[in-house]
Amino acid sequence: MTLKPLPLFCLLLLPGLGAAAEKTVYGLNEYAQLAGIDLEVAAKLDTGAKTASLSARDIKRFKRNGESWVRFYLAIDTAHSHPIERPLARVSKIKRRAGDYDPDEDKNYTARPVIALDICMGTALRSIEVNLTDRSAFQYPLLIGSEALKRFDALVDPSLKYAAGKPACVADAHTAE
Repeated sequence: MTLKPLPLFCLLLLPGLGAAAEKTVYGLNEYAQLAGIDLEVAAKLDTGAKTASLSARDIKRFKRNGESWVRFYLAIDTAHSHPIERPLARVSKIKRRAGDYDPDEDKNYTARPVIALDICMGTALRSIEVNLTDRSAFQYPLLIGSEALKRFDALVDPSLKYAAGKPACVADAHTAE
């Protein structure tokens, strides 16, 4: 038996295979533990969205020791009924959909407060930025977009659901990649 030489383009694929091997495969939906809030929610992983969004209501910005903070309640049926307070990381401008545009406001974006939040999926614990908005009309209270998925070294297989299983992060396993 003689071996035939591989076409040159096959060799070009090898570096990509190495990078894929280092990634974690997640499904279209995953369980996510909101560290510090003591709540597990179902999340939708959306590679088409840039940012992550958490369902919140009664969102109020305020000052604490000269710093900007945000106070909110989770807009999740099974969530806590007490307010959550976090430092404001920044304010994000989210592009409005065609049906969401208000010509009286003359803006094609919505300003949303953004907080840093530690999220555990599978065994990976990452600090990600999450914008706060009322997602109660959606099936999943947490949407994880492409920027956060990069931090998780994620490959999303839309044919899978809950591929990472229940969150099982160890408190000292936090990585600030």
